[in-house]
Amino acid sequence: MSSKTLNEEAKLIQRAKAGDPSAFAEIYDRYQPVIYRYIFYRIGDESIAEDLTSEVFVRLVEKIDGFTYRGRPLLAWLYTIARNLITDYHRQTGSPRLLPLEESLVADSGDPEEAADRALAQRRLARAIARLTEDQRQVILLRFVEGMDTRSVARVLGKPVGAVKALQHRALVAMRRILEEEGR
Repeated sequence: MSSKTLNEEAKLIQRAKAGDPSAFAEIYDRYQPVIYRYIFYRIGDESIAEDLTSEVFVRLVEKIDGFTYRGRPLLAWLYTIARNLITDYHRQTGSPRLLPLEESLVADSGDPEEAADRALAQRRLARAIARLTEDQRQVILLRFVEGMDTRSVARVLGKPVGAVKALQHRALVAMRRILEEEGR
């Protein structure tokens, strides 16, 4: 995020703290799709992901007064709330489900065999991602699902860029190993 964008976000947060409903609406419009995808990829159920996404924004409204802006994107705080809700959900329901990936990856191409191959590859990839550490999984989702650059991922996660690069490298190595083991 540029310093201009961070300054705009700081002003948006101040408006929200002052109780401006349009500020909350702007935050919701800006971040709801990203938070929903993050939760959906971790939960795998649309209605539960919608409920948890709503809960993230309810907590934002409830706790905005206690939020102190320190130059880190608001999205980082929203991811933390979402991650905590996901952890609570998995604790209550048992083990986590497989991560679904983009539906478009298995969209009908007209060739049923090709669609079946893509669906199989998608499930293998989801199982590999599910076996990563929490930090590795977050980096992979933010980098490759959300399309963030390394610097943005570092800001969101509150980690140095070098640490994010190392996590990404270890995650990709682990995924390759997992996929090779599964292919045997």
